[in-house]
Amino acid sequence: MARTQGSHSDITGPRVRDAALRLFARHGYASVSMRQIANDVGVQAGALYNYTPDKQTLLFDLMHMHMTSLLSAWRAQAPDKKIPAIKRLESFARFHIRINTQRADAVFLAYMELRNLTSENFEHIGRLRREYENELEDIMHQGNEAGVFAVDEPRISAMAVIAMLNGVNVWFRESGRLSLDAVEEHHLKLVQRVVALKP
Repeated sequence: MARTQGSHSDITGPRVRDAALRLFARHGYASVSMRQIANDVGVQAGALYNYTPDKQTLLFDLMHMHMTSLLSAWRAQAPDKKIPAIKRLESFARFHIRINTQRADAVFLAYMELRNLTSENFEHIGRLRREYENELEDIMHQGNEAGVFAVDEPRISAMAVIAMLNGVNVWFRESGRLSLDAVEEHHLKLVQRVVALKP
């Protein structure tokens, strides 16, 4: 969207997105008004429309940025497909836990606010989610073909593993009894049980 001459879009735009992300995650998309976002940023409500046409677009943009950056980050460090499936599975699980704990608000939005997207936006974000799930499903198929996994439904199993790993964000606290390293190691064992790792 074109911005008005002299506006600080490169500064205020990210601040608008950061405020929206935080407020949507804390209070829910439906409960947050554009005026609240403007107040948080410190601009007039009408000024928000220099950075986004409406609240729906803001929600979509936040989800889109999260999913595309998630895919890019994984593909940038994903092990080669020639690596054994168990090593690829371990890399995926570690990556997912680590990056999600760094982006708790974005993860919450990406899963809990899908219902508030328009049908067109829902389909678009759904395609990105399937791309990410496909990365794990491919690992499941590789393990099955190599005879080291016993996964009856690779697609369902991939989604189940992702849902389980997402759960870390709900309850993990830095001040808790277990460190993130310990939580990660525990979840690797749980993931191995899902794929019925063979000796």
